[in-house]
Amino acid sequence: MLIIIPYFFLELYFSLAVGSEIGFLGSVLWIFITFIVGMGLIKNSAMTMQKSMAKLAGGKLNMKTFHDSATSYFLGAILLIIPGVFSDILGLIALLYTFYLQLGGTILSSKNKTNINNLNKQGDDNVIDVEIIESSSHNNIKP
Repeated sequence: MLIIIPYFFLELYFSLAVGSEIGFLGSVLWIFITFIVGMGLIKNSAMTMQKSMAKLAGGKLNMKTFHDSATSYFLGAILLIIPGVFSDILGLIALLYTFYLQLGGTILSSKNKTNINNLNKQGDDNVIDVEIIESSSHNNIKP
């Protein structure tokens, strides 16, 4: 409950600061455009979640990444719908985090990449392969 009070002060400060720079009409356009973008994100959320579920089923996302991505997507959309500059900034940060998770979930880790040096690798990483060469001093060959 106490975290809401600083949020309102920050929202008021940023909204007044930006509003004084871009004017009343600019502020109204800002609020209208971010509302439309937020509603569009909510409207297309079913398609976005289906794509994320396909990545989850394909093994490109794990369950935690899927959950974090869905949560930050909805939080970002809701924050864009709420009028105010600070909530829009937080909404954009949440959406950027969603894109980061989606992109990070599709990039293969370096463990799964094929390296030319590791194609014929066998055995354990902690074992040193040793070759024993017998010396010819055991042979008593007289010339």
